[in-house]
Amino acid sequence: MALKPLEIYKLLPKKNCKECGDPTCLTFAMKLAGGKAKPEACPYLDENAKTILGASTRPPVRKIRIGVGERAVTIGEELVQFRHEKSFFHEPGIFMAVTDLMTPGAIQERVIFVRDEILTRVGTDLRLNGIAVRSVNGSPTAFTKAVEAVEAVADLPEVLMAGDPAVMEAGLSVCGNYRPLLHAATSSQYWEMCRLAKKYACPLAIRADSLDALAELSGLCSAEGIENLVLDLSSLSLSEQLNRSTAVRQHAVSRKTPALGHPVCIDTAVSGLPDAALIAGVTKFGSVLICDDLSSASRKALLVLRQNIYTDPQKPIQITPGLYRVGSPGKDAPVLLTVNFSLTFFTLQGYLEASRVPCFMLIVDTEGLSVLTAVASGKLQETLVRDAIAKYNLSAEVAHKRLIIPGYAAPLSGRIEDATGWKVLVGPRDAADISEFLEKEWKG
Repeated sequence: MALKPLEIYKLLPKKNCKECGDPTCLTFAMKLAGGKAKPEACPYLDENAKTILGASTRPPVRKIRIGVGERAVTIGEELVQFRHEKSFFHEPGIFMAVTDLMTPGAIQERVIFVRDEILTRVGTDLRLNGIAVRSVNGSPTAFTKAVEAVEAVADLPEVLMAGDPAVMEAGLSVCGNYRPLLHAATSSQYWEMCRLAKKYACPLAIRADSLDALAELSGLCSAEGIENLVLDLSSLSLSEQLNRSTAVRQHAVSRKTPALGHPVCIDTAVSGLPDAALIAGVTKFGSVLICDDLSSASRKALLVLRQNIYTDPQKPIQITPGLYRVGSPGKDAPVLLTVNFSLTFFTLQGYLEASRVPCFMLIVDTEGLSVLTAVASGKLQETLVRDAIAKYNLSAEVAHKRLIIPGYAAPLSGRIEDATGWKVLVGPRDAADISEFLEKEWKG
C-alpha cells in the first residue's frame, strides 16, 4: 500500500532545512504522498528510507516506452484504479498486425494506412500508433522479410510477435535498435527472450495461464535484469479479459503484488471478439492493443473513446480564447459569442461553415466549461464579455454593435447589453439551428 503523509514524515530527518525546496518536512511528506515530489530531493535521507519511499511513491504501474522518435508510444505510469480519482495519463497504443504470410505489398499497404490515417476531433489529431509483426510461418527468413517490409515505408513503433527466440532474433536484426516490444516470453523460453531484451534494450511482454503464474514469471524476468515488462492478458473470452485486467490493476494500485505492476497487453486475435475486446481494453486498463484489422466505423469509435477516457475529467479540453474568423467576414458580418470548451467551439464552427455565412466567433475564457455550466457557475458573466470585446478590439472589426449569444446564456442578455453597450440577440440553444437563425434574424 502507498504510505500516508504522516507515515512518510516519520521516515524523514525532520530538519526543516528547506533544501528540498519546501518550507517543512511535513510539507515535503505531503508532496511525496501525492506524487508531486521525489525522495531524492531530500539530501539527508538514509538508504533504508530511500528504499522504502522509492517503492511507495513511484507510480504503481511502471512506465515503458515503445519505439523511438516522435511516434514513440509511452504507456504505464498510472496511479489510480478509477479515472475520476485523478486521471489516466498514458493512453493505450493501438497496433494493427501484419503477418509473415502476407506479401510485402500487402504489408506495406497496411503500414502506410497506419502511418498516414488521421481523424481530427475537437482540434486534436487522433491516430493509430504502430504495427505488430506476427510470425505465423515459423521461419526466421520469412519473419525478417516481413519486418523489412515494414521498415521500408515507415518509422512506426513495432511489436515483434514470435514465440521462437530464433525467429525473434532474426526480426531484431532488422529493427532491434528501434526499441520494439518483444512478444512474448513464457515460462519455457523466458531466459532466451530476456537475453534478447537485454541485448537490444527492448521492453518484453510476458504471458502465462494465470495471474499467479504471471507474477512468478515477472519475478523471474526481473531476476534476469529485465524490468520493462508488459503483461499479456489476452483471453479466450471477453469476461475473462475484463476480470483479469481489473484484477491486475487492483494488485498494482494497492501494491499488493508489485510483480504485477506493469502495463497490460491485449491481443484481440486471441479472443475472437476484436471490436468488443478493443473497447474493453481502452476502458479497462489496456496499454497495448493489437488487432488484425479494423473497420472504418470501429476505428473511429475506438479513437474517440480513447480520447474521451484519457482526457483529464477535472480539466476539460479547451481552446485559446480570442476572435476567430469563419470564412472571410467583412464589417457587416455577424459576431457570435461562445465559450472556450473545445467541443462547443468546434461544433459551432462546423455548423457556421456549413451555413456559408462569413462571421466572427468571439471566444471567452470560461476555463473550458460548457455554456450551460459556465452560466450556472457564474464563469460566464457580462464583465467577461465586456473585457473580451475590448481586448480583441471587436469594434475595429465590425461596423455594427450587435452580438449573438447562445440560447443557454439568455438570462445574461440584459446585463451584457448594459455592460457593453452592444445590442444582444439570443441565438438558438442547439448549434444545428444556427444557419436558420442567421437567415431569419440576421439577414432579415
